[in-house]
Amino acid sequence: MSKKAESVFVCTECGFESPKWMGQCVCGAWNTFVEERIKPAAGAASSPGGRRRPTGSGPAPGRGGLDDILGVGKPAPLGSVTSGKTNRIDTGVGELNRVLGGGLIRGALSLIAGEPGIGKSTLILMAAICVARRGAPVLYVSGEESPEQLRMRADRIAGGDIPSSLLIMAETDIDIVCEAVDEVRPVFLIIDSIQTMYTDDISSAAGGVSQIRACTDALMRSGKGMGIPVFIVAHVTKTGDVAGPKLIEHLVDCVLSFSGERSSGLRILTASKNRFGTTSEVGAFEMRDDGLAEISDLSGCLLDGPLGQTEGTIATAACEGARPLLMEIQALTAGAGTGFPRRSAIGVDAARLGMILAVLEKKARLDLSGSDVYLNIVGGVRPEGTSTDLAAALAIWSSARSVVIPAGVVAIGEVGLAGEIRSVRGADKIASEAKGLGFTRLILPQKNAEKIKTPAGLRLTGVSTIQEAIALLQV
Repeated sequence: MSKKAESVFVCTECGFESPKWMGQCVCGAWNTFVEERIKPAAGAASSPGGRRRPTGSGPAPGRGGLDDILGVGKPAPLGSVTSGKTNRIDTGVGELNRVLGGGLIRGALSLIAGEPGIGKSTLILMAAICVARRGAPVLYVSGEESPEQLRMRADRIAGGDIPSSLLIMAETDIDIVCEAVDEVRPVFLIIDSIQTMYTDDISSAAGGVSQIRACTDALMRSGKGMGIPVFIVAHVTKTGDVAGPKLIEHLVDCVLSFSGERSSGLRILTASKNRFGTTSEVGAFEMRDDGLAEISDLSGCLLDGPLGQTEGTIATAACEGARPLLMEIQALTAGAGTGFPRRSAIGVDAARLGMILAVLEKKARLDLSGSDVYLNIVGGVRPEGTSTDLAAALAIWSSARSVVIPAGVVAIGEVGLAGEIRSVRGADKIASEAKGLGFTRLILPQKNAEKIKTPAGLRLTGVSTIQEAIALLQV
């Protein structure tokens, strides 16, 4: 006699389960519980946590099992575990390798998210084709597209040269997928997307909190149990967050975000979590008719045309991981016709813009209380850190005073509340990149200027306060 399905309430933020509805979760979030009906598994082998164990008969020869990778099952010396640095798989896509930290780690579970149509499936299919061309089996599981649709995309990417070792599977039952993985033993597994997967052990619809969590857990156990790198494609919400419980981002080893403006072909790949590498690396692609093309010279792509021929425009830079990134920042000030000044920032944090305006008013005597202020980083990029503060302040001052910033000038530095210019990281790399792109002058914090070697043909000007920086533009 089968058991009756039970109901539990699951927090969409942390995945906490409760037998009854709660207003506030143990994680502190309010009104985040949703009801999920769970049907007990019939005759399924379960782990102590109630989740199904991998159905495989053991690890693939020469790939290492779960015990080899994680030391699970019995205590083992940490020094005897093989380092992941020597066990990476080249995806064949250089920009993807850069963000991952050098390639795929065997047994790692990675998640890539982005808006619909941004190019997530295209990017992962490119990597699958490159890996499969080495003769190793690659399994691409799609719950959203038919095999014919996948073939059409693959033809655009590979030009008809599709390796026979690239296997596709149109399936949404995660139990059938795990059985296929156990039979094929691929070197690379792709699930597109996790929101379409389901298991009969849970009676809720695909895409529910419990379904997503259970399917992700099953993929993690299969991947780590057989040493297979698994890539999961995920949807995003209106706010840009990964759809589903926050617990998924804790389960996976790497969380990638693929973004870009639909009006532009530029696509940016970043990592918000990476257990096997840094999270500050940036990968750049250009969307074309035949797929995604890698952009090695991202700075040259963002600097479109000569700078310094109009007020409110200046070049700035940030060091994203090991890559120096130069970009153009524009500012516009205009009288507020309604009496309520507007503050708009694209690519710059709005709170940071407010702080910069306050410093300009206090330290540079620039009254913008009756003016609209618009700030934009050209190209749709959103650099991390505060190295663009000084350039933003100079661009706003230039627009408000109708002063044209000389051509060939780059400005970097963090602006403090006292008007001081604080040092930033990667100034030496930024100086070399600016010299290579033809810039002639770099305005930077005084402490950075004292530590780096001046490249031939590039003039370094150190400043300690915002007043000193503005004085350079008035000469």
